[in-house]
Amino acid sequence: MKLSDIKPNPNNPRVIKDEKFKKLVTSLREFPEMMGKRPMVCVTDTDGKLYPLGGNMRLKALQELKYKEIPDAWIMLADEWSEEKRKEFTIKDNVGFGEWDWDMLANEWDVEELTEWGVDIPNFELDEEKEEKDLSDSIEIGYKIEINCSSEFEQEKLYNELIERGIECRLLTL
Repeated sequence: MKLSDIKPNPNNPRVIKDEKFKKLVTSLREFPEMMGKRPMVCVTDTDGKLYPLGGNMRLKALQELKYKEIPDAWIMLADEWSEEKRKEFTIKDNVGFGEWDWDMLANEWDVEELTEWGVDIPNFELDEEKEEKDLSDSIEIGYKIEINCSSEFEQEKLYNELIERGIECRLLTL
């Protein structure tokens, strides 16, 4: 199939930024066989060209790689779907329902390869340092000092002296 027979989806709500796009291009350059196992899901537009419901970024990457033709197996047609089904698929195909098991990735996978393959690895050390800093910023140290005064006048006088010195305090009456 000629790649020029496929155009971008005019209603694609997803975008891909520079660094992620570079990683996708590299991924398809190094491992194009995955397109046969995860084809673009396309529909035929009124002009006779196909456009992807799922695979817009891969189409853009294939164009960047200067593909002129692709195997038919890299395309799966969904012309029989209603407009509602097409819209639903466009969103559901791009929703990330799962989450990474960071412990498993850390223990069983190479971090450099994961990064090359497009996985955004959080910097856990920086996150932990930030949490510790945030926690230490929120710790308040207080002292409870009990002073018995013989009168309310004496208590008020002592209270005012402490306030004047910048000591935060509260009066508790029994």
